[in-house]
Amino acid sequence: QVRLVESGGGLVQAGGSLRLSCAASGSIISINAMGWYHQAPGKQRELVATITSHGSTNYADSVKGRFTISRDYAKNTVYLQMNSLKPEDTAAYYCNVGSTVAEVGYLEVWGQGTLVTVSS
Repeated sequence: QVRLVESGGGLVQAGGSLRLSCAASGSIISINAMGWYHQAPGKQRELVATITSHGSTNYADSVKGRFTISRDYAKNTVYLQMNSLKPEDTAAYYCNVGSTVAEVGYLEVWGQGTLVTVSS
């Protein structure tokens, strides 16, 4: 129905940058909100950033001014540009997409996760 493919995680030194991508495919009629969440070991999954169908964005306080979320409407893809990375940003990052799907209606899907490790 809806498939999400994430990419872009990896190992980076503190102060460095990474760009995550999440491409949605399937029987999608329209995509509503897209977002990124992260989950550090032993902790709950937390919101990092979201972007609505109108382009309105929302960020966790911890990443404001460092991370930028954007989307390519034609490619059904959401990006997370992460700059000035800190060791505390180390976590698995998950893409979340809410969309209207043919013969199903509204469906919220999670990506498989991509690991970001920031060394000090």
